[in-house]
Amino acid sequence: MQYTDPRRSHLAVLGSPIAHSLSPTLHAAAYDALGVPFTYGRHEVASDGLAAFVAGLGPEWRGLSLTMPLKREVLPLLDCTTPLVDELGVANTVAFRTVGDRVELVGANTDVEGLVRPVEALGHLPGEATVLGGGATAASALTASVRLGARLVRVFLRDPAKSRKLVDLAVRLGVTLEVHPLAELAGTHHGFVLSTLPGGAADELELLPSGPDAVLFDVAYEPWPTAAATRWADAGGRVLNGLDMLTEQAIGQIRFFLTGDQDAMLPDEAAVRRAMRSAVGLEPVISPR
Repeated sequence: MQYTDPRRSHLAVLGSPIAHSLSPTLHAAAYDALGVPFTYGRHEVASDGLAAFVAGLGPEWRGLSLTMPLKREVLPLLDCTTPLVDELGVANTVAFRTVGDRVELVGANTDVEGLVRPVEALGHLPGEATVLGGGATAASALTASVRLGARLVRVFLRDPAKSRKLVDLAVRLGVTLEVHPLAELAGTHHGFVLSTLPGGAADELELLPSGPDAVLFDVAYEPWPTAAATRWADAGGRVLNGLDMLTEQAIGQIRFFLTGDQDAMLPDEAAVRRAMRSAVGLEPVISPR
């Protein structure tokens, strides 16, 4: 395992509000399992406060995890970015790198892999996908769907007129995109659904699995289970939730903080994953690549 400049041992998640974040729990479990002497906290940083916060950090800082809208506001502060950051226009991960006599800020996006890996672990590779919502997480969901093999993605949102960014992204990704109002969901069956709606917002929607292999990935996790997830499971479908996403997203961040490569496997990553899932009350069943 490579992590240069051992002085850089501090990390944190930033946002507002941030007191509820489970990132410190996930990262602490991982660093304990890895035997790495990193500390990971949380800091309340409101919109427009990111530049001042970063400017005040000392040489002990290794990296940051960011929530919205900081994922977008960080872009002008970055010295270099991964291709996915350039594609989506958001960076949820920032690593500090010492280059000669200066410090570079390197931005990455692990949101997409947070969605991809749990679905891969189920062995479910959809040819079609349904995405609920139209915000920043919906863009990650669209990208994840394409990486999982979807050739057609249907997006349902309250105001289809607000789908312009998703339409543009679909063109760049080379995938067919259909845009529908949420009301058109009623009575339809789906093989793979990614719900990016806030917790409980999908509860009144009639989401029906197309069969026993159908997957609902509801990025909500508090409160859990949502009524939509319960109905889906009762109808025989399989369910993933926001804690699955958070765990895999965090593993991508840890890979990046330690090695500079979010695709580089951690030592005994299966044990690290088990420790992280256990820390947030998940069964240790996900074993993706």
